[in-house]
Amino acid sequence: MTNALRLLIVDDSKLMREAIVGMFADDENVMMEEAANGLEALALLGKFNPDVVTLDINMPGLDGIGTLKRMMIEHPVPTIMLSSLTQEGAQITFDALRYGAVDFISKPTAMIDTSMAEQMAEIRNKVEHAAQVQLSAIKYIRHEPGSAGMVSASGLGHCEHIVAIGAAEGGYGALLKIIPQLKPSDTTAYLVSLHVAAEFIDAFVGYLCTCSQVPVLRAENNAEIKPGCCYVSSGDDYMTTHRNGDQLNLHVSEAPFASRRGAIDMMMFSVVEVMDDECTGVLLSGIGEDGAEGIEHILHQKGRVIVQNPKTCLYKALVQNAIDKAQVDNVVSDTMIAEEINKIG
Repeated sequence: MTNALRLLIVDDSKLMREAIVGMFADDENVMMEEAANGLEALALLGKFNPDVVTLDINMPGLDGIGTLKRMMIEHPVPTIMLSSLTQEGAQITFDALRYGAVDFISKPTAMIDTSMAEQMAEIRNKVEHAAQVQLSAIKYIRHEPGSAGMVSASGLGHCEHIVAIGAAEGGYGALLKIIPQLKPSDTTAYLVSLHVAAEFIDAFVGYLCTCSQVPVLRAENNAEIKPGCCYVSSGDDYMTTHRNGDQLNLHVSEAPFASRRGAIDMMMFSVVEVMDDECTGVLLSGIGEDGAEGIEHILHQKGRVIVQNPKTCLYKALVQNAIDKAQVDNVVSDTMIAEEINKIG
């Protein structure tokens, strides 16, 4: 069992700990330890040296967020927040991802349509993916309080460069390491297509505004693209760029075949058409092939390309497809992508 996956389960509920243990009980390639609170978990880190931690939030004494912060400083481990509080779109979920968690999931419950067996299978799947994330990508990045609300984009010059960023599964965490680190620019605008349901985009945009230096906005149809601003759209929509004289505008419409996942490619194709080589394509964690053709097209037009290192991705397929198809050589850890973007000016 020298190559066994070592899983630390941290939850004050004995029943929940037993349920997770039961999921892996028949797997000889998984070793497990349990902790009933944050202090117990911290004490076990050095002794057990887990590959993955599942971490509850609402625990007595040192809660899950406090435990996560300590872990990321003292003994970084790929961590999945497993709590009734970690629902998609919740502030506590975004906090956990910003503080270093690689993924999140709600505790299994009979209150939703998905069967208990399917919910348990999803937990197992997330544990297996988290175990493959490179430790160098696991860190608590401190951000200054967001000043975007005090920044006005009115009166700025024309947009001279566009950075088009595509992400899917695992994209929340990667974007939280990138967007808050972007520096205000008088020449560059940022477009983000994120494969999550449209209903969660407003919550994510609102959260990014609290910790970012650039204004972060929900992409809206006919909005003017202003330098220094970041526009975020759901993968359920097609967000494209159009030129109107000296002005650049967004066109946002519902994707006719959203299940085919072409929003990232569409965004990148349109940016190249309008900006020629004055554009940068960035592709992050996710499943599928969306973005590979867009990245290839940007390279063909002599634009810049940055692709997240698959070793730092929660889900590697999206970036690996682009690397293979377009022969990308600028492959960067998610913690270094903002620095690469900021060099554009």
